[in-house]
Amino acid sequence: MNFLEFAVWGAYLTCMGIYLSHIGMATHIGSFYAMQGLVSIIMPALMGIIADRWIPAQRLLGLCHLMAGAFMLLAAWYGHTEGSNAQFGLLFTIYSLSVAFYMPTLALTNSVAYNALTQAGMDTVRDFPPIRVLGTVGFICTMWFVDIMGYKSNELQFVVSGVLSIVLFLYTFTLPGCPVSKGGDKKSLREALGLQAFALFKQKKMAIFFIFSMLLGVSLQITNGFATPFMESFAKLPEFADTFGVKHSVILYSISQISETLCILMIPFFMKKYGIKNVMLIAMFAWVFRFGLLGAGNPGAGVWMFVLSMIIYGVAFDFFNISGSLFVDKSTDPSMRSSAQGLFMLMTNGLGATIGSFAAQAVVDSNTVGGVTAWQSCWYTFAGYALLVGILFAVVFRPKKEEIASE
Repeated sequence: MNFLEFAVWGAYLTCMGIYLSHIGMATHIGSFYAMQGLVSIIMPALMGIIADRWIPAQRLLGLCHLMAGAFMLLAAWYGHTEGSNAQFGLLFTIYSLSVAFYMPTLALTNSVAYNALTQAGMDTVRDFPPIRVLGTVGFICTMWFVDIMGYKSNELQFVVSGVLSIVLFLYTFTLPGCPVSKGGDKKSLREALGLQAFALFKQKKMAIFFIFSMLLGVSLQITNGFATPFMESFAKLPEFADTFGVKHSVILYSISQISETLCILMIPFFMKKYGIKNVMLIAMFAWVFRFGLLGAGNPGAGVWMFVLSMIIYGVAFDFFNISGSLFVDKSTDPSMRSSAQGLFMLMTNGLGATIGSFAAQAVVDSNTVGGVTAWQSCWYTFAGYALLVGILFAVVFRPKKEEIASE
């Protein structure tokens, strides 16, 4: 289930920008990626309520994938029939409907997995992480498949995603049943949306943390949307046209996901050695190098900088997301933990990622003249932003010593 769940996403997430550029929608890349953040603000919570009260989670998971797959296949059909004449409004609407049904499945798969493991008498803390790693493997596999098959610049990447969604829909009929709430423990809409967690903003420490979570979340979707179109742009330069980084930009980018998998294993050591605040700072400055190395590198002699940027991504992404989640867990009352975690995700993957997608598009547009983008200026702008956020976080965020030290 996890393999298929993330394989659906990996088929287009890192190469959709290439396709959009090829059909004349380069100026709309930010909008497509921002939509994932927008629907993440409310759709997962609403689907969670439905799963809690009316439809078993494994059934809802299947229905969501059926709808997501159908709309993704429709987007592929529209893109195929219209080609470069495709209208942004219609393609964007169809795509948005697909991701609106897909994004809630990220949480639903966790619910289904925890339920299945519990029913089997297994330890979710010990047994779930190796299962979740297969999700990243699935993501990487479809990245490679789309790249090798030559789908990274056309609508067939949507076909791969849509077909896999339908396969997962069929697979959900084999999953163990999940219970729905029958008694008085149903969550209210306010609880499901995590709105009561906003009371944490009354605490200065938590208010500062959540604001910086949003500011760091701005960086999350920038490279997903623009890194592969940037690498593809070197095809216009004869000395780089035949390099591996240009021909197989998506495979090169997949090093980021491989690094992400491995860096998860490093977190316990770094948490014990340096503590929560310092680990989060490492993540923030990793984003500086992530962006800076893209600006300084090239697919030729400078390809090592691209590779290093991909490796650093694991630190930049995992260290803040996981250590930040742990900080929220340690800093909130047990009765509010779930809501606080939801607020953390809303600030990073919801508001932050959405703002970042639009802001990144504005930066790219402002550095594009006559269809030619000054990419180096863009990446250095992103690096400068990440550096500023990191410095401000180091100065402003001052948790107590017992919160900084790892237990």
